[in-house]
Amino acid sequence: MVNDDEAAAQSSGKPTGYNFYRSCLGSPRYVVAPMVDQSELAWRMLCRRYGAELCYSPMYHANLFATDPKYRKDALQTCPEDRPLIIQFCGNDAQQILDAALLAQDHCDAVDINLGCPQAIAKRGHYGSFLQDEWELLTEIVSTLHTKLAIPVTCKIRIFEDLEKTIRYAKMLEAAGCQLLTVHGRTREQKGPLTGVADWNYIKSVRQHVKIPMLANGNILGLEDVHRCLAETGVDGVMSAEGNLHNPAIFQGVSPPVWQMAHEYLELVQLHPCPSSFIRGHLFKLFHHIMNIRQNSELRQYLATANQLVQFQNVVQQVRAKYEPFHKGEVPYEPEQMAAGSEEDLPLSPWLCQPYIRASPESHRQKIAEKVREAEDPNRAKRQYFDKDGKEISRKRMKKLRRRQRRPNKADAQIQHRHERRLEYCSECANPQGSKCEFQLCRVCCKDRCYNNDRDCPGHGILIKSRRAKAKLFEDGQALQDEHDVSRNSDDDLTIALADAREPL
Repeated sequence: MVNDDEAAAQSSGKPTGYNFYRSCLGSPRYVVAPMVDQSELAWRMLCRRYGAELCYSPMYHANLFATDPKYRKDALQTCPEDRPLIIQFCGNDAQQILDAALLAQDHCDAVDINLGCPQAIAKRGHYGSFLQDEWELLTEIVSTLHTKLAIPVTCKIRIFEDLEKTIRYAKMLEAAGCQLLTVHGRTREQKGPLTGVADWNYIKSVRQHVKIPMLANGNILGLEDVHRCLAETGVDGVMSAEGNLHNPAIFQGVSPPVWQMAHEYLELVQLHPCPSSFIRGHLFKLFHHIMNIRQNSELRQYLATANQLVQFQNVVQQVRAKYEPFHKGEVPYEPEQMAAGSEEDLPLSPWLCQPYIRASPESHRQKIAEKVREAEDPNRAKRQYFDKDGKEISRKRMKKLRRRQRRPNKADAQIQHRHERRLEYCSECANPQGSKCEFQLCRVCCKDRCYNNDRDCPGHGILIKSRRAKAKLFEDGQALQDEHDVSRNSDDDLTIALADAREPL
């Protein structure tokens, strides 16, 4: 039986199911996943240039999107060429997510609910995969968006250990109004070093039990994996996240030089600016194998502290200058020494875009067990740390020194200014004076001066004169109001007295 809200949604003419998938999205098979701080507009446009047929926005926090205009303005970065686009939200309140989706629906083709994030921040915020057991709440969220939005609602989920429960979970979301389902073939616990392999059998089973379009996510390292996943699971499209970050041309089945992808991305950043942290993250992903070479440690350090576009461009130029002669065959390449813990055997040359293959969970557990055994061994040699003068220091002190070394170097002008500032002291005491103080005093002395002489000091933010003037205006206004009230009361008394005198005895 169809309720009133469902009937309203159907009568609105909003496309649903495969009608939505074909007419609005164009039947995409190659999809770029929603990635926090990584699937921004510049990156989406690069991926579309190399074969991506559908892109998701990064995950946005629904409450912030609905209530914070600055957050919303920064998040809603798109352009006419950035379609089809699905905007993803996280949250645990149907009305909050609806408020955010209503503000976003004119800028995208659908709104996605994140039900797959397994990170600790999702657990603290109570969203993502940490809602997967609250089916009543999820039904309310999905059905609310389905009936009250002008565009479809989609969901991205992870699987349960129990296959039958996973199938019931998917069918519940479909019944609530989900028009496209993305299934990540890993459980909530499979993350970080315990990520492991996604189970495509679960995805195949879900595909056989739902009637809406479906995307698969997990184990996508190259174009051959995309086609194999489509064939084995029967899904309509395949979503790539980590594979796409290491090779934005993954859907064309090519492995271009990393500097080519980085250069094109930085050109797009000039057209569609984004925070430097996003840029740095992308370059580290693209240059992952190169930056794990010992001889490139200084370049890695430079990239880690870069925060301007020209600095990122300089990194790309240095990578290209070093490796392009090898790529062109002008100079024979001798394998370089990798950093400790890095992979030794790469399927392609390190300057070509290629996937990063994680160590298996079993390998990670073995390493942890070995470290535990070493820590418990009473005969193990204690590791020692030394400073640049050869003096033994603690491990904590060594970590602090390394952090200092990673900080960007200060310009000579900054260092000179810092030393000059040390000689500027308050004219009334031995404390350093405020750099913007009009009276060349420290904050304590400046505050006393302002109180005693009825002055302001904008440099310290001390506004005694202004506040006193404001208080005086308020007092004068209050006095005028009191006089007006007295005058009005007197007039009222006189009016009453005249009225009484006119009444017959």
